[in-house]
Amino acid sequence: MKKTIPLGDLSLDSFLKDYWQKKPVVIRNAISDFKAIISADELAGLACEEEVESRLIIQDNNENQWAMKHGPLTDDDFSQLPNSHWTLLVQAVDHWHPPATELLKLFDFIPQWRIDDLMISYASKGGGVGPHYDNYDVFLLQATGTRQWQYGGVFDQHSARDTNSELMLLADWEADHSVTLHPGDMLYMPPNVGHNGIALSDDCTTYSIGFRAPSHSEILLNFSDFAAQDLSPELRFRDPKLKSQTHSAQISKDAIRNIKTILKQYLDTPGLIEQWFGCYMTEHKYQEQQQEFYLENSVDEVIEAMHEATLLSKIPGTRTAFQQNDASHKNAMLFFINGMCCQITADQQDFVISLCEENTVSLNHVLASPERIKLMANLIKIGAYEIQ
Repeated sequence: MKKTIPLGDLSLDSFLKDYWQKKPVVIRNAISDFKAIISADELAGLACEEEVESRLIIQDNNENQWAMKHGPLTDDDFSQLPNSHWTLLVQAVDHWHPPATELLKLFDFIPQWRIDDLMISYASKGGGVGPHYDNYDVFLLQATGTRQWQYGGVFDQHSARDTNSELMLLADWEADHSVTLHPGDMLYMPPNVGHNGIALSDDCTTYSIGFRAPSHSEILLNFSDFAAQDLSPELRFRDPKLKSQTHSAQISKDAIRNIKTILKQYLDTPGLIEQWFGCYMTEHKYQEQQQEFYLENSVDEVIEAMHEATLLSKIPGTRTAFQQNDASHKNAMLFFINGMCCQITADQQDFVISLCEENTVSLNHVLASPERIKLMANLIKIGAYEIQ
């Protein structure tokens, strides 16, 4: 069966060729007969939870002043809201609300390890977060009500900002385009393009599907930490071919070549970048949250509990990916889950691919192989799966 892709009448090839990371595109009826997956009351309830990342943004329309409050929010925060010009933002709803996880699966026509989370904004009439840009790609899917999107111009860290530094709003911004979205319509916004959404109705809900885009500094820092974690402190800079030089303070070209050789050997270490990148791009968005799920039970105790169940379910927020090795490699695949790496044999690779693509797995499927039983018991123990 052909998988539904939420691009309306736009083909995936055309989207990737003409728009992805190039320019915005409005996609009418991206998802036919789309229905909201969470109510306003449920969203507000999430925003009151300690572990959920949320923000409340209120605009004084007369003074063009903005105020932001970080969650957890309270009932008093909601009871004191003005009649208009406010927005509630709840981050990573897919970590707490299973239907949000299912919605994200519609967007895995972009590699799923690139997907960050589903943020939901609920706004009263006139509500928004002001003109801004993001450093990552985002699909803006209208769920309820109507919203006007103004967009245009490419911006960066040097662009002029409004006096409210926390919101990082663009100063003196003028839009090139304006469009109104209705439920099921979607706007794709590439990185660094200015945009501003304004609710045209009460009960205006927009789903923002954001993508991971680590900065070069984050990549370098994380890789160097990963490469260095198992290195012996006995490995040191050495210069056995040291030559005399006129000026003792001079750093010679030989010294620079030496240090480049040290750095390059880790870039060229077979499999190191591959393993690091898989671990890095599957790190849990909230690592403290994931660690709360760790079980004190032994693997044998988990296996015993598994035999009394019928289904294993991926815990929301769990990230997975895989890399296939060449045919000559003993282990056919590297499996990454929440920043960890497992080597997978050839006879289990189809099973692991199904783990990446589905949110549940039948116990009958697991019990067909001792290797699968042990793998799933460990994934339950680390808080990636739970017994149903």
